[in-house]
Amino acid sequence: MERAKRAAHLVVNSSETDLSSPSHPDTDATAAAPALGEQWSVQQGKLRTPSLKKKTSANEDTIVLTTLPSPPPANPTNPMPFLHIIERLKTTPREGWRRFSIPSSESISDHMYRMSILTMLCPSPLRQKLDIPRCTLLALCHDMAESLVGDITPVDGVKKAEKRRREGETMDYLTRELLGAATGCEEGGRLLREAWEEYEDSNTLEAKFVHDIDKLELVIQMMEYERRGQGKVDLGEFLRVADKIEMEGMKGWCREVLREREEYWRGVEKEPGGTDIAKRLLGRVDDEVQVDGKSAEEEEDGKANMDDASKG
Repeated sequence: MERAKRAAHLVVNSSETDLSSPSHPDTDATAAAPALGEQWSVQQGKLRTPSLKKKTSANEDTIVLTTLPSPPPANPTNPMPFLHIIERLKTTPREGWRRFSIPSSESISDHMYRMSILTMLCPSPLRQKLDIPRCTLLALCHDMAESLVGDITPVDGVKKAEKRRREGETMDYLTRELLGAATGCEEGGRLLREAWEEYEDSNTLEAKFVHDIDKLELVIQMMEYERRGQGKVDLGEFLRVADKIEMEGMKGWCREVLREREEYWRGVEKEPGGTDIAKRLLGRVDDEVQVDGKSAEEEEDGKANMDDASKG
């Protein structure tokens, strides 16, 4: 009975849609909005999930777990119900790209997969400071709650604390109600829940690194979609996340992506959005470019001294 009560508070962004085409996108939700409190709960009736055509207000959020195509049983003895739910991560497109009508855009699982690979490619000396397998685990499960909650974006008007509460309840359900009841899976569920919490709290060096990887992967994907669009797709608004990357090794990789992007748009003879951010981020390096063993700043000082001498 207690499990049923706890499960009865799980919901996703709403708007009726075909269950064969779930869409639970993926970005941060920090915009102010009325607190929803217990409005975020199950109502008996139709399953409501994000519409593929239209975003709905945060006040319409509801879901009924029992109306899923294969409703998860109470107290499952194996992990299959859990695995069936997270399958939705493979078929759910990320919201930011969906807003721009990017064809065949990546799913949430696609994003987490490349993030996981990126953690394993962590450069030295940063690598020596990190528990890389732990970073990979965080990357693999940080968006797991979106299998039911969906991706709550800033345009949804849901406060960050409310987003955290919804995702926390979902992770409790997935890892404690489903995996916790499955024979031999309780420890695995606990590890997933702790990893998700560590990422959300972002207090460890591993969590901070994976947050940077999350942003870097988005910037890489942004540039790839622009290039695929042959000069007709400008996704410059997403460059704001590049400005939030903190670790120096990841900043360096981000600058490489920005240079690729700059070269691409120069080739199609257009100036894309986000150019001011890109120039500022690249400027941190350009000011240090070496000219014959001297920095650009030293070179300019040398020229000024020569000019003064000639005038004298």
